[in-house]
Amino acid sequence: MTDAQQSVQASPTPATFADVMRPALTTVEQQGHVAAAAYLMKHAGETALMVLDAQTDQPIGIITEADIAHAVADGKDLSSVRVYELMTIRPTVLTPTTNVRDAAKVMASGHFRHLPVVGDAGLAGIVDITDVCRALLEPGVPATPETMAGRSA
Repeated sequence: MTDAQQSVQASPTPATFADVMRPALTTVEQQGHVAAAAYLMKHAGETALMVLDAQTDQPIGIITEADIAHAVADGKDLSSVRVYELMTIRPTVLTPTTNVRDAAKVMASGHFRHLPVVGDAGLAGIVDITDVCRALLEPGVPATPETMAGRSA
């Protein structure tokens, strides 16, 4: 066994989503145009946007850069396609207390790159595969604006 394998096995208790999620979250309305969603993603440095129910602040959908890329590849006009037409409805959500290892299993089995984090008050944040990998590879190192700046998950 290598030193790296030993250090991974000897790592402390895995972080929870509360430790690695990004609380400031960009959202989009389901009636919005996909072109506007792509613009928001680019300028917010995000790879996914949450679609919220206006009354409950609960996630009703998620649209990702992959959804937009597929629409472009299909020749769709992003200025006329609405977010609700491309978004994944009822996304899998986890809580802030969800263990990162458990989340990694959910992400791998569902082929998800992003997971919304929902607490008692509604949407609390989002975690992407980069956040999960970083938490598993570098236990005890919380996500910071500096470590998230170069992400392109």
